[in-house]
Order: sequence, then structure tokens, then C-alpha cells
Amino acid sequence: MTFENHLAGTATTLCYCWRLTRRDGTVLGFTDHDRPLTVDGTLFEPEAGFSASEARSALGLGIDSAEVDGALSSDKITETDISDGLYDGAVVETLIVNWNAPAQFSAIGRATIARITRSDGRFVAELEGPGRALDFVRGRYIHRHCSAELGDERCGVNLGLSQGEVVSLSGTDTLVVTGIESFAQGWFANGVLTWMTGARTGQTERVVDFRHDAAGTILIIWQAASVLPAPGDQFTIVAGCDKRFATCKSKFGNSLNFRGFPHLPGNDSAYAYVTSDGEFDGGPLVP
Repeated sequence: MTFENHLAGTATTLCYCWRLTRRDGTVLGFTDHDRPLTVDGTLFEPEAGFSASEARSALGLGIDSAEVDGALSSDKITETDISDGLYDGAVVETLIVNWNAPAQFSAIGRATIARITRSDGRFVAELEGPGRALDFVRGRYIHRHCSAELGDERCGVNLGLSQGEVVSLSGTDTLVVTGIESFAQGWFANGVLTWMTGARTGQTERVVDFRHDAAGTILIIWQAASVLPAPGDQFTIVAGCDKRFATCKSKFGNSLNFRGFPHLPGNDSAYAYVTSDGEFDGGPLVP
């Protein structure tokens, strides 16, 4: 009997399966059936207690949406992983399966996890359909700041890795470090730090500020993780860029590759009245 014939029958044995693919390539399978199922080469397990909400379909360019919820007691999805953002942007495929003959199934949806909320030992993942991609910028904005990421192909700067080690931790985001004392104040601000050892090995952090003061060499990181670094943890770090033309020119000597429009007049210039003491020689707004 084919799946189509089964669906057309008077009695069906159907369940839902969700295949979750994280951005790091990890694949997890969950089902609302009461026993494990192997479907399309993926093992779908019932331990997470997944269940689905009402799914909403939008006309036109609207975004389809749905929700799934499950128990945080599952060893597959932990509160720590959710807090660390490992499931942000993950892809979820929804399958309808004949649990009595798992080879009979149909993929009925594909969505992206937009937001996860947690409460009372459970999580709720909001799923958004393919229309979500229409919310992202395709192409370039015309603005003064650079649109490239420091060190990428469009930028062209050859970034060198520097290594350091945590001496002490203040709060959740302020690190006293060693190994990078020779760099100028602010050199690593807006840069990226990657942990090489410790509980956060392999994870990256965005650096908010880098400075030298009486306490030593200080790194302030954008810290939203549930597991904190500890003294002795080692890391690599790359320089940061604030996307301004002056920084590109003075800090990196890379003004020819600047991917913004620094001489674009702002609203004040566009709407200002002509005055006798104004300079209208066509010269650059940013030296």
C-alpha cells in the first residue's frame, strides 16, 4: 500500500516528526509518537516530548509561522545550549509519517527557528517559514559605514591571530587577561575572541572594549552565555573595526578597499541653506 492510499483510507496511523539541523551541522530528530522511528535515514526520538501548535499560513508575502514546545529535561536539548544560541537560526523540517510503516512519509514544511523562550522547565520554539528570508538585506545599503566584515574577501585585510589567557573574571563580561599587553588601547574593540580551552572551547565572543588600566589588560565581551570562562582559559583574538572610513585608513591602511560611502552628505547637508561662509568646493567630507 502506498502512502497516498493510506491517507485515503478510513483509518490512519499518522504522527509528526521534526528534523532539526543546527548551523554547526548537528542533526536531531523528534517525534510526537510514543516510540523511536527511523525515517529518511534519521532517528526520531520521543523523549523530548515535542508537540506542535496551530500552524498559521499567510497570503502574499506574509511569513508562515508555527510553534513547537518540548521538555528541557531531554538530554538532546538543554537549557545551556539554548542560552548559548546553538539553536538560533536552526532549520526544522516537519514530516508526516505512517508510524506503522515509517518508509511512508511526506515532508510538509520547512522553517527556521526565530526565537526560543523558556519557562517552567519547558521551551517554546517559534518557527518561521521561507518568507522570513525576505526580511534580510540582499545587496548593499548606501550609507557611510563599511558593509564588509573585517578580514573577509571584500575587505582584504590580512588578520593575524593573537593569543591570550584569562587571569581573572569580574561579573559576566569583564576579563583581566595576559598575552596581549603590547597592543594599543582599543585595538581589539569590535573584534572576535575564540576560546581554545575551558568550558567554552570552540565558542566565539564579540569584544565590546579593550583597554589598559590599573587592574591590568581588560577585555569586555558581549556575554550572553550560561557557561562563563574561568582563569586559565586560553583564547585567540583578532583586531576589531568600527566600520568608519577614518579607522580603515589610519588603523589598517586599507582605504582603497573601504566598502562604504564616507563622502555621502547627511540630512543636515542635504537640507541646509547655502551660506556665504560655507565650503562648496566638492572636496571630501571625510579626510
